[in-house]
Amino acid sequence: MSAVAAPSVQHIVDGLAADLGLLDQKLRTTLDSDVVLIRSIADYIVNAGGKRLRPILVFLSFYAQTNKGSRENAVSLATTVELIHTATLLHDDVVDESDMRRGMPTANAEFGNAASVLVGDFLYSRAFQVMVSTGSMRVLEIVSEATNRIAEGEVMQLLAIGNLELTELDYMNVIEAKTAKLFEAAGALGAIAAGADRARETMMANYARRLGVAFQIADDVLDYRGNAEVLGKSLGDDLAEGKLTLPIILALKRAPAAERDWLRSIIRDNRVTHEHSHLPKVRALLESCGALDASMAIAESHAHAAAQEISTLHASDAKRWMLELCEYSTQRSV
Repeated sequence: MSAVAAPSVQHIVDGLAADLGLLDQKLRTTLDSDVVLIRSIADYIVNAGGKRLRPILVFLSFYAQTNKGSRENAVSLATTVELIHTATLLHDDVVDESDMRRGMPTANAEFGNAASVLVGDFLYSRAFQVMVSTGSMRVLEIVSEATNRIAEGEVMQLLAIGNLELTELDYMNVIEAKTAKLFEAAGALGAIAAGADRARETMMANYARRLGVAFQIADDVLDYRGNAEVLGKSLGDDLAEGKLTLPIILALKRAPAAERDWLRSIIRDNRVTHEHSHLPKVRALLESCGALDASMAIAESHAHAAAQEISTLHASDAKRWMLELCEYSTQRSV
């Protein structure tokens, strides 16, 4: 999965332009409200954009099937997934006290915490209204399970803050729930919209879950190795919030004893101070002990496993783009 330059997903976005256009129309219609504040925040977050990666997974899974299926249902389910994702971002930013996302002030920074939490609840309720319109009990099962698991992941992450005994397995349990579960749902929902059988649904779900894990680990590496201007957020936020992501967990095993003790003291202090000034030294430590490279190797193993999940799919643009997403997941700069 080596490449000279970081890959881009713009050609995938261009290839799905019509579908993503229908998604945006559906989002705007769904988020319309007589309550001015809801409409203002909804417009704000939709206009903020983002990769639309989870809806893209719904569409790619849909088009990767041999069945014709219902494009209308695919759009509805892509909308459901994006609404749930956006709701989790609103709640995340409040919990994390974040003030920047995608290079813009977060909704909570712009409108306040209370409004962000309540509008996040509104997005969840709208997501379920759109989902129910498909008339599929299987869809309801998948989405309700995913939202429940995401909420558990958020609580697991909250309880893990500052926990210096956190293991790699603990970390994987958090990201499988908090991030990968919605990826998994997106993959399954696209197959369902296409009328695929349960075996194909499972294939798409497994592919997307593995991809989600790779994305999250790569994100956690980018928090130390990325470019703040490109990422559109401050580097070192995880460290400042006392979150032990995979690079830190590995460093606490790999670094020399004195540096491990220093890193432990920084994490303990940051639970209170939310300090960013230690970032350069922490980043140097993560590089020198190989924690960042080791984390990326684990991300690449999940990306490779994702690609293997869909090896038996028939050749199509959708399959090719799904494979390219595996490469993009670990080689991107944003």
